[in-house]
Amino acid sequence: MIGQTVLDYNIDISPTPTEISEKLDFFGNTVTRFSIQQYHKELKVTTNSKIRRDYSLQPNIYDSIEGKSITLQQALMALKSYEEPILAVRQFALESILIAKITPEIKAYAEVSFKPNRPVFEAAFELMQRIYTDFEFNREFTNVATPIHDVMKEKKGVCQDFAQIAIACVRSAGLPARYVSGYIETLPPPGKVKLVGADASHAWFSVYIPKFGWVDFDPTNNQIPKNQHIVVSWGRDYYDVPPLKGVIYSTGKNKMKVAVDIRPAV
Repeated sequence: MIGQTVLDYNIDISPTPTEISEKLDFFGNTVTRFSIQQYHKELKVTTNSKIRRDYSLQPNIYDSIEGKSITLQQALMALKSYEEPILAVRQFALESILIAKITPEIKAYAEVSFKPNRPVFEAAFELMQRIYTDFEFNREFTNVATPIHDVMKEKKGVCQDFAQIAIACVRSAGLPARYVSGYIETLPPPGKVKLVGADASHAWFSVYIPKFGWVDFDPTNNQIPKNQHIVVSWGRDYYDVPPLKGVIYSTGKNKMKVAVDIRPAV
């Protein structure tokens, strides 16, 4: 990814896996797969990464006259192309596991921002602002299985929900949108505001704008992600990119604990 480089990375798994391997998934994300074939009462996975993040190296939508001015109508025409880059992004305009049904309510909400002759960037930016204003950040209301139409109805949820509502809105307009999973800085420098969702994994959405590329938007914090946002992976929705998933064979109950800490290197 332009503007983000992994300088160091290690993963520690306890108990020690019987098998472990690494590969790229369909979306280009690095995935570590492991199998533990011995009895254990606790599974602990710890990862440590050192990342160089420099937002200034990324293409800037504000510097692209064509990118920030292409309208919805023009974008939809461009997306009819059979060129390889366009074919690759068109999958993100389709239904996905957690964004399978776009309700009339979601479509109507999207249409407030997405007009045929309005620039896509301007519309997506406004959508981000509206979700930030209209929806309540509430950790108790949703879980990973909560349908997006429930989130839309109650106007509350967490970063994952807001990202998926935004993606549903963008796709309802016929545009590709992807789910970005990552983290945000938990210990900001003096004078900088601590961002919402900073104590767990974070999520935001990205819109593909023909003639420019992907542009990220964080509706939870009402901003375009910069150096405080660390990208881990992306996919069609949360189902494609959970931080940890798998199968556990057990007869008892289990409880998961997650902790994330991001801070500037000294």
